[in-house]
Parts: sequence; C-alpha cells; structure tokens
Amino acid sequence: MMNNPGTDLRLDWFQNVRINTPAVERRAATLPARRSLKKDHQAAWLLNAVRCIDLTTLAGDDTPDRVARLCAKARQPIGADLLQAMGVSGLTTGAVCVYPTMVAPAKRALGNSGIPVASVATGFPAGLMPLDLRLAEIRYAVDQGADEIDIVITRAHVLRGNWTALYDELRAMREACGAARMKAILATGDLKSLENVARASHVAMQAGSDWIKTSTGKEGVNATLPVSLVMVRTIRDFHARTGIKVGFKPAGGLRTARDAINWQVLMAEELGRDWLTPNLFRIGASSLLGDIERQISHHVTGRYAASHRQALA
Repeated sequence: MMNNPGTDLRLDWFQNVRINTPAVERRAATLPARRSLKKDHQAAWLLNAVRCIDLTTLAGDDTPDRVARLCAKARQPIGADLLQAMGVSGLTTGAVCVYPTMVAPAKRALGNSGIPVASVATGFPAGLMPLDLRLAEIRYAVDQGADEIDIVITRAHVLRGNWTALYDELRAMREACGAARMKAILATGDLKSLENVARASHVAMQAGSDWIKTSTGKEGVNATLPVSLVMVRTIRDFHARTGIKVGFKPAGGLRTARDAINWQVLMAEELGRDWLTPNLFRIGASSLLGDIERQISHHVTGRYAASHRQALA
C-alpha cells in the first residue's frame, strides 16, 4: 500500500471544529450493541482482530531472546490445532512492535514470514527530546530494518494551538521515515479536549501519517471508544477531501476479546469494510491475544483451556 503523501497545512479544514461531547459519548455507548456476533461469526471477527494486532513489547528489560519469543507468537498466534479445526491457515499478527534497539533481533526472528517490524521512536513515550535527536532515532530504526515507525507528537504544540509547529515537526519525521510507514501517536489522554484530538488528527494526516494512533499506553487514559470515534471521523473527513485512506490504531487498555470486537464494529460502522484489514487498522496490544485465543479455544472445544496452555511469550 502506498504511503500517505500528505497535503499542505490546511487550517480551514479543522480550525473551527466543534464537538458535542455528550453526543459522541452516546454514539460510542451504542456501538457494542450494534452487531450481534455469535458462534462462527464471532470467531471470524476475532481471527480478523488477530491479523490486525501489533504484538508489542516495550519493557525496560526487553532482550533479544524475549523479542524472539514474541516473534514466534506473532508467527503462530493461535494454536495450530485450533486453526486446523476452523479450516484456517497462514494466520499471523499484523506486526511486531519493539524499541529501536530490538528491531534487528525482531527482523532476524521473523525471517521471511512477511510480518512487518514496527519500532517506536522520537523519545517514546514523552517525546521530550530535541528534534534532531528524535529524527536520528527514526533513522536508526529504519537503518536497523524497521518497516513502520510509531512516532509521538509534542503535546505542547496541541495545547498551545501551534498547528504550524506540529505540522513542520511531523513533516520532518515523515521525511526521516523514508519508505517506512508512519504511525502518529497523539497521546489523546494528554490533549484535554475532543476538539484538540480532532485538530491534532487532521494535522497528522495532512503531514503524511499513514495511521493515527490514540496512545502510547503510558498515559493515565489511553484508548477509549469516544476518542476513537472522533479520530475515525476525522479519517473519514480527510478521505472525503483527498481520496487518501489513512489507518487507525487504538492502543492501551484493549485487553479482552470483547474490546477487539467493539473496536472493529466502530471501524465497520464509521469507515466500512475496507478499514478492517491490517493495512488500515491495527490494535496495539500485548495481553489482548491471550484472551482472544481463550475465546477461540472455547468456540472450537466448548470449554475454556487452562491459562498456561495459551501463555504469551
């Protein structure tokens, strides 16, 4: 899929946006009940969620061996016996997401599997580093072989309404990514209002982000359905204006199979089936996969397996 080329900064597309927060919250609250998914249909949606997961480890004690174990799970995220019983083959996660120094070990572990390696960069999670160092970190991750870069924005630019500074920063990051695809993490829990979330989303897409992402997972509040609804509607608006499809990645707080279905329902209802593929939808998660596999096991066998049978790496 082609990278988002971006546009010139167009303040008139978002500067006067106003959001009815109670209406957003009401709409978000109805999403979990909008589709009744049972048995085979529910299992199919859960398997689709697996192929959209960015399986992530961002721990201070990450090692090449831990990353290799995670990559093994990415290559075989659901037990082979369960997939065989469902007539499914070749299922992998959407990507593996690691720190820049773990990109090379991840690439080695994934081999020719075709699974992309995503790297966080730009002083993740706070982003409070000089811009030249943040750009250098992007280039390092790309040189190590990263296929995707998850960058963090300077929240102060949003809080001050300094959209030109935010746009220029993101354009520089987009250029540093080269051929790698870029996900812009907005850290929505730090942005104070849904209007700020919408405006930051527009700027990120105009600057060339291939996905917009809710959170680092380190904020006090991470992905929520109301925030996600606002972000996907800005994606819809951007697509209507430019014809460019930008992806969406909720991250932080998605832990259950029900969460995986709820966010897919959001994508289907607001953006359509095209956005239910790994090219345009990713879920940032580390623990979510375990619960999905547990539900798949129940679907196939009629009982829940012991937790140690579906342990993550």
